[in-house]
Amino acid sequence: MANHKSAEKRARQTGIKTERNRFYKTRIKNVVKNVLAAIETADKDKAVEAMKTANKYLHHCVSKGILKKANASRKVSRLQVKVNAL
Repeated sequence: MANHKSAEKRARQTGIKTERNRFYKTRIKNVVKNVLAAIETADKDKAVEAMKTANKYLHHCVSKGILKKANASRKVSRLQVKVNAL
């Protein structure tokens, strides 16, 4: 356990940030999963709508510092290639 005041504060901050990051990371996985599910059903309209949502949310996470810009762009690009193949 933390023995210094600064270490106690750091432990509190880490817990808060961990919880916040878990929320965002789970949401990212769900958004990507929605796009992939729409692609598997071969429903182009549904896939395009899910892709719009995913693109917006992934770049939102970049602005929050959850993902790096290149990481989000790579995810969006790979999903977009799959959507365009429908």
